[in-house]
Amino acid sequence: MKLLRRQFLARGLASAAALTGLGSLSSFVPLGLRRAQAEADSNAKALPELLEASPYVYLSPLRSDGEESQCHAEVWYAWLDGAVVMIVAKDRWKAKAIERGLVRARIWVGDHGRWKGLLSNNEDFRQAPSFAARGERVRDKQVLEQLLARYEDKYPAEIASWRDKMRGGYADGSRVLLRYRPEQPL
Repeated sequence: MKLLRRQFLARGLASAAALTGLGSLSSFVPLGLRRAQAEADSNAKALPELLEASPYVYLSPLRSDGEESQCHAEVWYAWLDGAVVMIVAKDRWKAKAIERGLVRARIWVGDHGRWKGLLSNNEDFRQAPSFAARGERVRDKQVLEQLLARYEDKYPAEIASWRDKMRGGYADGSRVLLRYRPEQPL
């Protein structure tokens, strides 16, 4: 998160320089801040690597008018064969949206804490690299097993509490596998 604040500050100084006609303020930007900006820019270009490493994505199904839905939840996922794959309860908006034909989504990559708070929502995820994707429901037990194998590595402290619920829910239909493929190559 500090990286994003630094990125914001560096961009703010550059914008201020342009607006005031002072040209570049890079000499006024601390070297560490310039390095953080360069690192953030390279991260945005390296989404596949971020997707491999990040514990969460934030996903918002898009409505038929192209606007984001009100659902921006952080979710467990795995980056499998060039797609974001997850298992969710069948009655959740992500699953319902796909069943209703709303297959487009916006996905942000990173760990910015819980989105939904007691008093307000955390919008920090919006500063993370993102991409548009198309979702589909997947009915393939082999994909489920690949996903759970990744979850074993990504979420070792939590998976023991969820593994059987996910397998059982998939078997009885109360949980569904969703796969989101980027609309443009990453």
